[in-house]
Amino acid sequence: MHRYLLHNDEIRDTGAQDLSAGQVGLLNGWGVFSTIRVYDGVMFAWERHWERMRIDAGRMRVPFPPDRDWLAQRLHRLIDANQAFNATLRVAVIRNRGGMFEGPGPMREFDVVAFTADVNRWGTSVKLGLIPNARYAASEFAGTKNLSWSENLTWYERAHDHGLDEVVLLNERGEVCECTSANIFAVFVNAQGAQVWTPPLSSGCLPGVTRALLLEEIRVPGLQVGEKTLLPADLEAADEVFITSTTRELLPVVSVEGLNLRSQGVQNGKVREQLQKAFTKYVENYIAPRKRADIIV
Repeated sequence: MHRYLLHNDEIRDTGAQDLSAGQVGLLNGWGVFSTIRVYDGVMFAWERHWERMRIDAGRMRVPFPPDRDWLAQRLHRLIDANQAFNATLRVAVIRNRGGMFEGPGPMREFDVVAFTADVNRWGTSVKLGLIPNARYAASEFAGTKNLSWSENLTWYERAHDHGLDEVVLLNERGEVCECTSANIFAVFVNAQGAQVWTPPLSSGCLPGVTRALLLEEIRVPGLQVGEKTLLPADLEAADEVFITSTTRELLPVVSVEGLNLRSQGVQNGKVREQLQKAFTKYVENYIAPRKRADIIV
């Protein structure tokens, strides 16, 4: 984490004692958040991150700032304060009031807390584990990105204890859902080209921004990208498997514990490479008109 954080309207030192135990959202994970990649001082796909947080806040009954530009201005102040022009930004909107154990302190309906950090070095590929019954697709709140993240952190930490990078989470129907902080794609090559499938939102997965861009914006001749129910057997049969997230972009999967991947050992699949190249171009086209002249990177 960098030196400064944003707390509502103020830039504070990360060591400052700004939050209260009486804030309901802190003790109950009652809030929403997003992780945003900053390229050359620009928050990539900010509009999509904002909209997902806004929708999730409505589902979770979390009060939320009504003005996208109001929040963007404050996040840009944080980026400037930390000189975090190529970094990761995490923003959370925390509900302050409600429930049985509301404290006497906070009067605001919500707090905005954001910080920046260096971009994580994920490596060039990932090894995954497999967790059954980890997502409940039928839940009213399936797919929300809320602050109750401890299960994901536990699975992620345990994966690292076992020499893995991440885990594939299955839902109650035994379908592939997602990873703890990434979406997953499977590639099937045929004579006409390639089909690239990712689990539908009905699987219980989070609607990741990178996932959405691959489905809605990125176009590569000969490649079809779409949603389809996937089982572990489909991962075994795939010609390539890769995961996506805001900070990882597209990373190839070289193994899934307990599965015999057809693509096992393939470090850089051709289809993923084509999609990564197209994604990089999309990022560049997004960033170019939004760059500020006063930022030197």
